Amino acid sequence: MEYFQLGSDKMGKPKLFRIFLILGSLFMILLIIIYWDDVGATHFYLHTTISGPQSSRLPPESLSSLRHKADDDKGNVFLSDIDAFINQFLEGTTEPIEQRREEGPTSQNQSGEAGKPEEKYVPRREWKIHLTPISAEMRQRQEDRKKMVRDFCSSDGTLDFTGKNRTFDDIPNKELDHLIVDDRHGIIYCYVPKVACTNWKRVMIVLSESLLVDGVPYQDPMDVPQQHIHNASLHFTFNKFWKRYGKFSRHLMKVKLKKYTKFLFVRDPFVRLISAYRNKFEQENEDFYRQFAIVMLKRYGNYSDPPTSVVDAFSAGIRPSFSNFIQYLLDPATEKEMPFNEHWRQVYRLCHPCQISYDFVGKLETLDEDAEHLLRILRVDNIVQFPASNRNRTVSSWEWDWFASIPHKWRQELYRLYEADFKLFGYPKPEKLLHDSCILVLEDDVGGETEDLLVACPVPQVHSGRAGEQRCSSA
Repeated sequence: MEYFQLGSDKMGKPKLFRIFLILGSLFMILLIIIYWDDVGATHFYLHTTISGPQSSRLPPESLSSLRHKADDDKGNVFLSDIDAFINQFLEGTTEPIEQRREEGPTSQNQSGEAGKPEEKYVPRREWKIHLTPISAEMRQRQEDRKKMVRDFCSSDGTLDFTGKNRTFDDIPNKELDHLIVDDRHGIIYCYVPKVACTNWKRVMIVLSESLLVDGVPYQDPMDVPQQHIHNASLHFTFNKFWKRYGKFSRHLMKVKLKKYTKFLFVRDPFVRLISAYRNKFEQENEDFYRQFAIVMLKRYGNYSDPPTSVVDAFSAGIRPSFSNFIQYLLDPATEKEMPFNEHWRQVYRLCHPCQISYDFVGKLETLDEDAEHLLRILRVDNIVQFPASNRNRTVSSWEWDWFASIPHKWRQELYRLYEADFKLFGYPKPEKLLHDSCILVLEDDVGGETEDLLVACPVPQVHSGRAGEQRCSSA
């Protein structure tokens, strides 16, 4: 009996060992499958070419038709399904912010009729049919602008500037805060302050549906409240990727830069500076007065103790002059304290055109034409229209007036400071502004208005002679 029990124990241990071995193997296989599914999917998402963004709110029939079209083009149903999954995974837009309308005394719908139930919002997603193609002139304009940027960035013999030869990975995360992403339509917009960025931000809010009112996204850019337009929480920018995606953020940025349509709008650099000065220092702006104007007044305006508030300063007729503003930009101490404010920082430092290959380069000087062209390229002109442009904007013909009091040397230094923007985006060097000297000849015994003549001359020098005669010569 004892022999039989001992034999059973000897036979049971190997069997038990085999059972544990099988179970352990199955457990390890399960772990490998789970690990491979996690890491492999991440690797596939980072390194696979995807078909581009698709709206997460497309109706099923529209999404189905798009998938069938992709199958016909590529001949691969599997890749289409994978693309749809990855695109959904890539959605990075933050949750929309809900804004409540204040209810009036009576419940009315948008048409003003009471008692009728409001119609449910249905997003427009069908493409607009155009009877005429985009003109060859507009297409060529874009090709020329993009080629100019590429040639300038790739040429070693041209002007060198900070950051020109670095890679995208070398750009600090904090310097990517002007790249706004719309995952619904596959758009990346680099906004440049004082270049219609307020209206373009309105458009991006409408497209991304990041701001809701009573559960419905805004459809008209001009309906977006002013206080929300520059609200950073409504715009999903590249510098926010690290917080959301961690170590995969740079890879994800590169995927979107490769697949999305990227655009920016630029402007004559000197005219942009004039516009920034008019907007921030000729109007009462408490933040800019405290942060910048007081510094300018103390350093360059001979005010040892300027008023502490913009209201008191304007009441006393105290504000920094345009000359003070230029001195502030040229002073080496300015950027030792902090980088240029975005309103006068160079475009190449905001948008990194030598590291990011933009698909569309718009200009404020051709804003209406470029906006229409861009929205057609993006295939969103059925969803949104660019707001009418402001006809009171600062124009290049004003440069002579504004730079009249700026010394010749300062103008040349200022050009060198913004020379990269001039050359990158094809703005001609303002030769007359930099090299012409103007001699205004007046006669002592002849009365008359000379103010208009004075502002037309960059550096007026008054001599006796015939009234109203002026001679301009190149230095």
